[in-house]
Amino acid sequence: MRQVIVQLSDWFYARAKAAVILLLLIGMVGLVSLPIADEELVSQSLDGRPGYSAAEAFDAVEAYGEAGRAQMIWIHVGDFVLLAIYTAAFCLTTSWLFQQAFKPSNPLWRLNTLPLLGGFFDVLENVWIIALILAFPDRPYPVAWLATLSTTGKYLMGVPIIGLLIVGTVGAAVHGFRLRSEGH
Repeated sequence: MRQVIVQLSDWFYARAKAAVILLLLIGMVGLVSLPIADEELVSQSLDGRPGYSAAEAFDAVEAYGEAGRAQMIWIHVGDFVLLAIYTAAFCLTTSWLFQQAFKPSNPLWRLNTLPLLGGFFDVLENVWIIALILAFPDRPYPVAWLATLSTTGKYLMGVPIIGLLIVGTVGAAVHGFRLRSEGH
């Protein structure tokens, strides 16, 4: 597993360029800005509510209505694209900042892959929410609990991810946002 993390980490460091990060951020803003769904329906989405119970999940899926459930499936399928973009953006931004802040021998260096864990929880969340919608009117409790655990995991991962960005920004600022290497 360590070897996989090292390979992924190196892959992100090799591609951590300001232009790539900017393009991903523009793509992310563009996707979020698309008027692809009813705003009221989106505001009821389970993926915006960490810590919901199974009963709350079933109530939400029922409240979507027939047309809303169909639309929510497409929203969650489309969310796979968005989460791939923002996960890559977080990994690349962390990598770019860490290149400016730390030498590769620093113990924090490989944490540039941590946003992948947040993305993993988001993928699971979408899978379980889609499964809940497709199962309606059945109420599969294990699926509902897996959905809420995944949603909560996604939100909890935001804390260390934002923490890494803050640490990277402060470290990069201390070093004048100059690329660091083992020789510096």
